[in-house]
Amino acid sequence: MKKVYYIGLDVHKDTTQMAVLEMKGKEPIALKVIDSDPSKVAKAILPYHKEGKVYVGYEAGCMGYTLYRVLTAMKIDCQIIAPNKVFKGGTNEKIKTDKRDATAIAWMLRREEGAGIAVPEREDEAARDLLRCRSDMQDDLKRAKQRMHKFLLRQGHIFESTRYWTGKHREWMKRLVFAMPLDKAVFEQYLATIESIEERVARIDVQIQEIAETPRYAERVRIFRAFRGVDYIIALSLVCEIGDFKRFPQAAALMSYLGLVPSEYSSGKKRIQGGITKTGNGHIRKLLTEAAWHYARPVQVSKRLATRRVGTSESVISYADKAMNRLHKKYMKLVLKGKSKQAAVTAVARELSGFLWGVMTSAA
Repeated sequence: MKKVYYIGLDVHKDTTQMAVLEMKGKEPIALKVIDSDPSKVAKAILPYHKEGKVYVGYEAGCMGYTLYRVLTAMKIDCQIIAPNKVFKGGTNEKIKTDKRDATAIAWMLRREEGAGIAVPEREDEAARDLLRCRSDMQDDLKRAKQRMHKFLLRQGHIFESTRYWTGKHREWMKRLVFAMPLDKAVFEQYLATIESIEERVARIDVQIQEIAETPRYAERVRIFRAFRGVDYIIALSLVCEIGDFKRFPQAAALMSYLGLVPSEYSSGKKRIQGGITKTGNGHIRKLLTEAAWHYARPVQVSKRLATRRVGTSESVISYADKAMNRLHKKYMKLVLKGKSKQAAVTAVARELSGFLWGVMTSAA
């Protein structure tokens, strides 16, 4: 009978703590610190791999999937465990060390507790990083606009409307006169920063559209774009971030993964529900919330939506129309009951994720 080893890794930027358990025994047979270079970690695991079957696990973190890909290429069974699934010690334990963390992961593997996260293919990860880069630039753009707005307020320049960054607002800014040359220089620097970021975002948008229309993504992106509020950015993000929707057995599982389900604190006869959990994939949760705002408006197939639907099957369009009617009714019902618009939109985003799960699992 082949030996079986369970290897837990606590991975950091510079060093990695390794703990090795056998099928029997209460203590690790080996505890060692190694360099975090993936090839050196693989070299440390290789002797156990040659002796028998090896199961390796480590906690998801800033080091990404490089180590996972190196180990799986060597035919070593490896899984990346979500941080909230790793045992952190009891409430009375005040000790946290790398050895304990690595050993805890090894025990999880031996007890077959939990499953590893879904690791994207390299092409999907690259596209996902581009989408997240765009999101980061949008955050930078928002901050740059806020700085400009506050600067103009300090100089006594107040725009007549609250609708900023429209064509009319930009024309107004170009006509501004500053008493001090340095004030004008500051204004020009802020404006140049804003325009530079906008140009970069526009270039990324073109690149994202090109990627979304490649054979690898085109069909799935086309299906998502049939839904109101979902265009290239959100559609490609759904494909790259979530991957195979069928890994979620029910729509509720996807909603939970996105952190869109209500938190709950219940005991005995008391049941108290709070705001959404906000666990899991925050990037997709944010995008779906943005899409959900479109369902606050009256039901109507706009020219833009009709154009996006060209070439999409009638069954998908019918399903998307069903979602549009249902989600608008849900939004109106919640608002009329006294819920805030934000709470109503969050509820719509949760149900929208269910419709998207349905269309991708042939439940439509």
